[in-house]
Amino acid sequence: MYILICLALIAGFFIYLIGFGKENKVHQQESLESALRHDIAECYAIEGFYPPNLSYIESHYGLVYDKNLFFIDYNAFGSNMYPDVTIISISDNKIESIK
Repeated sequence: MYILICLALIAGFFIYLIGFGKENKVHQQESLESALRHDIAECYAIEGFYPPNLSYIESHYGLVYDKNLFFIDYNAFGSNMYPDVTIISISDNKIESIK
């Protein structure tokens, strides 16, 4: 009887951890979206143009993210037009576009 209770508790704990990991990744993606929006707007406010590419944001504004978890598709159309940015979560293929 005690063994079944222990096994049920262990299984419940692992299910909880799996759910917590997904919430953590969602929070990371939301933080990345917010950081990107902030850096894009800050570049435009300070320098008078939108960043030409993602590496510009990384080198001039210190953007750091886990490239094993997220892919960022960054398309700039001109120095005075807000870029099209899409964040793709690599493990679950969830696509999130920020404007």
